[in-house]
Amino acid sequence: MEDLVVPNSIEINSYKGQYSLKIINDFREIGSSIMNSENHFIIDKKVESLYREELAFVNEGKSKYLVEATEENKSIERIIPIFNHLVVSGIKRNHKIVAIGGGITQDISCFISSTILRGIDWVFMPTTLLAQADSCIGSKSSINLGETKNILGTFEPPKRIILSTHFLKTLESKDIQSGIGEMIKVHAIDGPSSYNSISKDYNKLLDDDVLLERYIYDSLLIKKRYIEEDEFDKGIRNIFNYGHSFGHAIESATNFSIPHGIAITIGM
Repeated sequence: MEDLVVPNSIEINSYKGQYSLKIINDFREIGSSIMNSENHFIIDKKVESLYREELAFVNEGKSKYLVEATEENKSIERIIPIFNHLVVSGIKRNHKIVAIGGGITQDISCFISSTILRGIDWVFMPTTLLAQADSCIGSKSSINLGETKNILGTFEPPKRIILSTHFLKTLESKDIQSGIGEMIKVHAIDGPSSYNSISKDYNKLLDDDVLLERYIYDSLLIKKRYIEEDEFDKGIRNIFNYGHSFGHAIESATNFSIPHGIAITIGM
């Protein structure tokens, strides 16, 4: 980790072709690259309230829907109103859905994008460390049905991912720790050298923004190798479920008061 110059893009291969992830921390550039009058925005309500000025460009889109990013709302029953909103807003197959938020917003938006009108393009702007360092690539959506967690889902890669570490500045410390937990998992999967590297730098991650961004990038590069080999979870990609059996049980037993990445770390 001697060279802390972080590249600003990654190209990921999927069954639908190649999609790109770009690191952009200038909101004016984000706005100009993402704005389109035929975009439908699905946004974490808390993120929208914290970044209303920076995200003002979303008001120029076709429609905007604010979601409460809770596990209860990540269910087939709770997302029906979003489908209704998009239909009333005149969504068409050449429109795009733009998701701005963390993993729950991602799951909801990915699932809707892959099913409404038999599938339309979507763009993702992850705002949590866990989403930025792990879930934003890989194509998967997971939706709950009643009491059964993640039983519904699709594989629908985003058209683009725009990653801004600026959003991390307003996360609670437990959410930063949650993201770091998943990063530790990814580096452990990669092998002793990667695990020892993040272990050595662990205490610096909360204070060094450039170092944290470098580990986000490296975590995505590690995951990229696995999802390009096994996009549909038929084999080697299942190693990324490491820690998840106990982790999901811990989340459920605590009514999700323990964030996902921390629960997975305990599960590991």
